[in-house]
Amino acid sequence: MAATGEPEKVRVHDFLIPELGMAIPYGVCDLLNNQGWVSVGIDHDTAEFACNSIRRWWSQMGHRRFPCASKLLITADGGGSNSPRSRLWRLCLQKRADATGLVLTVCHFPPGTSKWNKIEHRLFNFISINWRGHPLVSHQDVVNLIAKTTTRSGLIVRAAVDTHRYQTKVKVSDQQLALVRLKPHDFHGDWNYTIAPRKE
Repeated sequence: MAATGEPEKVRVHDFLIPELGMAIPYGVCDLLNNQGWVSVGIDHDTAEFACNSIRRWWSQMGHRRFPCASKLLITADGGGSNSPRSRLWRLCLQKRADATGLVLTVCHFPPGTSKWNKIEHRLFNFISINWRGHPLVSHQDVVNLIAKTTTRSGLIVRAAVDTHRYQTKVKVSDQQLALVRLKPHDFHGDWNYTIAPRKE
């Protein structure tokens, strides 16, 4: 039987809305407290966007949950905006460390293993289930559906649109990179490293 009527048009492939931009979700999952934060970018999935998403999580949720924290562990995929090969990712993390005073330890999943990342199973899996069958026709629809995501175990999710415009193909010079206080770990230092705040 053929469908009748005028079905509502929905978004695919970064949910592009030509007049408004994309809808790019970048999430932070606090496994200890069963909480998540999702920034919905409208421009480009860059290292600056990823770091700004972490900054917003810390500002909106993280520092309240961990007021005495001096260190933060970040597990990240092995590619994309938070690629371990990205100079800009490391430079942006240094700025985050400087601004918060936190020592940031980053552990990247090896290539091809991003589905091992618990954020996929503890956050984005349930977001996908929650918005299944709902037309994603605006950024506010995306944010509302993400923020309404919950589970029997009490998952709490907050979300917001990130309206910043992020420049692509930003070059980080050798001199800038040399100022990053990065210490590679003994095991796969290319994937695992710690960035300490620069003292004034």
